Amino acid sequence: MNFLKRVLGSSPKQELVSIPSGRLYLSRSQNSVKGYSECIFKDAVAAVRRTTTEFHYQIVVQRAYEEGEEQLEDEEDEDSFDEYTFLIDEALHFRESQSDEGQAIFAWKDLLGDPGDLFEFVCDEGTDTSVIKDFFHIVLQCQYERKYNKSSKLAANDELSEFIYVGHIQSPPSPKVVASPGRSAPTTPNRRRSSVQGAAVDPATPGAVSTSMAEKYKVKSVLGSDEGELHVFDASTGVFLLQDNVVTASVKDIGSWTYWLDVTSPKKSWLGFLISADINPVFNYEHLSFIFNYYSDDGSASSWLLHFKDADTLEHFQEILMRALWESLNQQSWIKANYDERDYVLQAFNDMSMEDAPAEEEEELEEFEEADEEVQNDTEAYDEDEDYDNVLGNREFQGEGKNSQLAVGYKHDRSFVVRGNKLGVFKHTPGNTLAFSTTIENLKTPDGKAFSPAKVMLHAEDSSMILQNPNKKSSLYSMDLEYGKIVDEWKIHDDVSVTSFTPSKKFSQMTSEPTFVGISDNSLFRVDPRLAGNKLVDSEHQSYATKSVFSAVATTDMGHLAVASAKGDIRLYDRLGIRAKTQIPALGEAIIGLDVSADGHWILATCKTYLLLIDATIKDGKYAGQLGFQRSFAKDSKPRPKCLQLSPEHVAQMQTETKQPLSFTQGHFNAGVNSKETTIVSSSGPYVITWNLKQILKGDKISYTIKRYTDRVTADNFKFGSDKNVIVALPDDVGMVNKRSFKKPTRESIATPVKQFRG
Repeated sequence: MNFLKRVLGSSPKQELVSIPSGRLYLSRSQNSVKGYSECIFKDAVAAVRRTTTEFHYQIVVQRAYEEGEEQLEDEEDEDSFDEYTFLIDEALHFRESQSDEGQAIFAWKDLLGDPGDLFEFVCDEGTDTSVIKDFFHIVLQCQYERKYNKSSKLAANDELSEFIYVGHIQSPPSPKVVASPGRSAPTTPNRRRSSVQGAAVDPATPGAVSTSMAEKYKVKSVLGSDEGELHVFDASTGVFLLQDNVVTASVKDIGSWTYWLDVTSPKKSWLGFLISADINPVFNYEHLSFIFNYYSDDGSASSWLLHFKDADTLEHFQEILMRALWESLNQQSWIKANYDERDYVLQAFNDMSMEDAPAEEEEELEEFEEADEEVQNDTEAYDEDEDYDNVLGNREFQGEGKNSQLAVGYKHDRSFVVRGNKLGVFKHTPGNTLAFSTTIENLKTPDGKAFSPAKVMLHAEDSSMILQNPNKKSSLYSMDLEYGKIVDEWKIHDDVSVTSFTPSKKFSQMTSEPTFVGISDNSLFRVDPRLAGNKLVDSEHQSYATKSVFSAVATTDMGHLAVASAKGDIRLYDRLGIRAKTQIPALGEAIIGLDVSADGHWILATCKTYLLLIDATIKDGKYAGQLGFQRSFAKDSKPRPKCLQLSPEHVAQMQTETKQPLSFTQGHFNAGVNSKETTIVSSSGPYVITWNLKQILKGDKISYTIKRYTDRVTADNFKFGSDKNVIVALPDDVGMVNKRSFKKPTRESIATPVKQFRG
């Protein structure tokens, strides 16, 4: 467990000393390509605080607000932040000086910045000199206590003088070069996949991997380097084989928010590639290792492991690697994310197997145990030798186009598959197979224009379906499923382009509820088809001045809302028309799908290369037990995600088979009235993957099973009311599969596809 996790606790932190007024700058070195300096906070308070770990302290700099200003800032931009936190350590090179105007300056290294970069806190004129002396002396004491792990009360002045750093501090910059304080404009994440060059690696005959692509780039700076051992995964034996006893892993800034990782030894260059989410990073503190994937020109992948000498070295490497990954995805400075957000990112990618189940999750585990017993006691017949899945009459649903979307019925045992401008209807049989029912041909608008739906949603007791025409996103269409005809066009709003939509409550489609929820790029709203003219309900329309890039929405059984964005953040609302109660920071990747458990306890977000499982329950304080939909989390206790990644060696095997990178379809919980969510399903390429929630909470490293098909999976979801049966759509086939036919990921199960669905 690294120090970031230990230091950040939920219990109150005691301030030892504070400076009530000053300014915070980030001063760049003269050789930096990023400019000379930024004013982070033009009006700030600096303090020294205890942490929850004995002998560990923090410098905390908070933005100060004038009366009414904080509320105004919140209303204008929810993405602002107002606190920086630094663990006090001698590595900061903490120092004191004066400006040309006689103002006291405290400065310390930006450990995540370029060499020579400093944070500077400039005390306002009139600051009591005794407070300045106390602040400096206490920071020396804090460094002493952290280094020697004992109290500084008996430390003599000459012992503390060890921590006095003598260095030059320039006067703070003039106002004309000061950047905007404390915030940056939101940006859309960079979604491009880095093209990685190099030769494929054969573990049996290890050799240098080409890094010719590095010659195309000019290195602007080195974020950091660390030494370790290099291993490569051998799929034939299932182990990592040592390749080199001493290599240096260096993260390099090559400009335009792009970063390069070099792994070299004195004798050869082993690896060199652009850093992107596709490397599937996993940090394992038990084995002091960083595991990642490398891709050759032909799309094949190999899995590599860097083993470091101690936790501090791994921790340092994790910080620089995740900074590079985060900046490449967000295209903005890592340092402009507050400390809690940075810790959130780092912790999300730590190996889940390192954490025991927290005490507050014990009840959840007991409930999952009971649910598992029910599954084990189920007497439903299942042929373990069955290597294909049943569908009756599937061959009748053919024609031009490919299957693209799946809608699973809640009220009636039906599933609907979109294929071009047709809709296939399938019955769920008592034997848990799919039986073809009919095809609704030639989907077209009321004025006769044919289209292929971009999104569909069952509605009004599964009697109708809402469809979106990709060429007319300001409207939605209503289909009467009994007659098999689109009967109405609903104009949402002249100035609103619908991004996605969802039922008003988790199970609203089982009722006659006419309204539903929609989102656009920068707003969320209720749609009421009964309104004359535009169907958007003005009183339940929450719009943002900045472009939020909303991408997905989901609701709980109580009607609470979760809204995710292409920037990667998630907002939680207790109802429409008001500001979010909670904003969960972004890890970097765009969120492409969202699901919520019926009770609102769990949030499931799908990104391209991983899924996030987030506990929305407030754990402590006066609102303990309530949800982040209802109340705001304290600043230092935002919910930590569990990052559901496939192990790098499994990803490497999959991509060697398919020559395609990971690309998850929207993940889903199993769903049913009065039933417990126990399982998650998603897919990537020809693989359907299910995760067991009980195993995730226990911290099991491999908490998933897989099933491979002969073709790409286009959509998948659980049969309603079941966690045992998954409906799977391939480009030309549809079928229902029993969860027990999924296998633990092995070389054989990854390489061997099941037969096509039986028609």
